[in-house]
Amino acid sequence: MLHARQQTAPATRLDTQLLRIVVIIPAFNEENSVGSVVRDIPAHLVEEVIVVNNNSNDQTAVEAARAGATVLHEPIQGYGRACLRGIAYAQNRQQKPDVVVFLDADYSDYPEEMPDVVAPIAAGTADLVIGSRALGHRESGSMTPQQVFGNWLATTLLRWLYGVRYTDLGPFRAIRFDSLLALGMRDTTYGWTVEMQLKAAKQGLRTTEVPVNYRKRIGFSKISGTVKGTVLAGYKIITTIFKYW
Repeated sequence: MLHARQQTAPATRLDTQLLRIVVIIPAFNEENSVGSVVRDIPAHLVEEVIVVNNNSNDQTAVEAARAGATVLHEPIQGYGRACLRGIAYAQNRQQKPDVVVFLDADYSDYPEEMPDVVAPIAAGTADLVIGSRALGHRESGSMTPQQVFGNWLATTLLRWLYGVRYTDLGPFRAIRFDSLLALGMRDTTYGWTVEMQLKAAKQGLRTTEVPVNYRKRIGFSKISGTVKGTVLAGYKIITTIFKYW
């Protein structure tokens, strides 16, 4: 059985000015929320906010640029594919980032909590930090019962098969850039988050979780908002877990 080196403790706010931090936000038809997400990110903390417009047919790209983000375009839909597009851009920056933060464009996360998510990396105690909605406060209705059950099932399987304890597959996360590249991420759709966590376990990365709060998203969920999306996401997450075992 493989074990990642883990700890679970609340992060403390630290000076992160010595870290080059970029944020990657995959976005598909999030014109009503993406601007708020970008504006709520602590400006002093990050060098660049990258919104990957994932084949949107609304004003997502316009609103993201208006809020000050660098906008990339990934015409083939897929959450993981959009993340990979953002990583490729970061890799080609003149100054490579030290840390990459991922969060969603639907305003369900609280971007102002980013210092807490990055703090364990800044302290040199973690390579990967998951913002856990299970450890934080979830607004009523922010997660569907099938999402809560799916997270429980996936994290239970990760513990059984990979010997690593997580409470969530939350999208709000931070990772050292060199560690991210070493993971060799491949998934282009719903298996992205769990692939990162299980590969971190296989490679023995130092991982931790910090509590993050979660609210009802703006707009309609393309995954949990439909039966088809829920089933496909659940299937992909479970098959990804067994794929790398």
